[in-house]
Amino acid sequence: MAADSKTADGTPLEGHGLAYPCDPAPEAGQAKEVAPGLWWIRMRLPFALNHINLWALRDKDDAGEGWALVDTGIGGAVTATAWQELFAGPLAGRITRVFITHMHPDHIGMAGWITRKFGCRMWISRLEYLSCRALISDTGREAPDDALSFYRRAGWSEEALETYRTRFGGFGKMIHTLPDSYRRLHDGETITIGQDAWRVVMGNGHSPEHACLYCPERRLLISGDQVLPGISSNVSVFPTEPDADPLSGWLASLDKLQREVPDDVLVLPAHNQPFRGLHARLEQLRRSHHDTLDRLRQALAEPRRAVDVFGALFARPITADQVLLGLATGEALADLNYLVGRGEVRATLEDDGCLWYQRQ
Repeated sequence: MAADSKTADGTPLEGHGLAYPCDPAPEAGQAKEVAPGLWWIRMRLPFALNHINLWALRDKDDAGEGWALVDTGIGGAVTATAWQELFAGPLAGRITRVFITHMHPDHIGMAGWITRKFGCRMWISRLEYLSCRALISDTGREAPDDALSFYRRAGWSEEALETYRTRFGGFGKMIHTLPDSYRRLHDGETITIGQDAWRVVMGNGHSPEHACLYCPERRLLISGDQVLPGISSNVSVFPTEPDADPLSGWLASLDKLQREVPDDVLVLPAHNQPFRGLHARLEQLRRSHHDTLDRLRQALAEPRRAVDVFGALFARPITADQVLLGLATGEALADLNYLVGRGEVRATLEDDGCLWYQRQ
């Protein structure tokens, strides 16, 4: 698409076929109306990716008017304070229900706190709810031998493994006690929020059963982490399913979104800016990952462990930082498992306890 092209509403398309019509972003803990009855909320995160976008939609139920929320921010006092200020200001009134796109702590962290505060229901897909409960159950446990073997096979040093032991079980510490029940979201179902019909479009790869919400009449897509501008969703293999192939699911989900959602939507992502140019972004993501796989194939002319292919996969150096090392290892294994599953690469467990990968 040409750089001077425009969307249906006349907004110029900026670099790489994307337009950002909603700038500037609201301040952390504030809200900004980006479409009638739809407010953009930004909350702080204590990570390198230091923010998350949340969404509030005018809603109505048997008890009257209120707000439906999409995602809730990470659990903790800072986020709770920000929500209290919003409830006393632009979101004054009732919360009718809380939609959760997926189970990562920055999305589901405050769901239990909000649903209990307002006596409302959490809406989430079954796999996301159950997966979250399973991960929370690790809180207070010692790191299991299976997980240590998993990272040892990937090539982690004993120092990195010891740090993992020390920090294991932190997932649940970022999540307020989950609601004990939920309303299940189903792929393809239509939900009325306020006066509008929204269709659930499920994806996977980044998480087990990620829910996007698409409003055909208003040309809006709340995409969660399934499609992001500027950055690619993390697609990782974890110790609980070491032979998984999440990359296949993620690539298939990109194709599904292109089939089911038209290009002229305003995409409301969980990170960075709302944008137009969905199909261009989907093509960028596909092309980028296939380019990454090509670099990985070249690197595997000689045997390599997962930690040895970071240079082929990532533009920035991967340091000993535990979070960064874990994300990079998970993504590297997702790419490696994808190629192993297609018969392009073989994996051999050697006497050093590491899996070594080489192109067939």
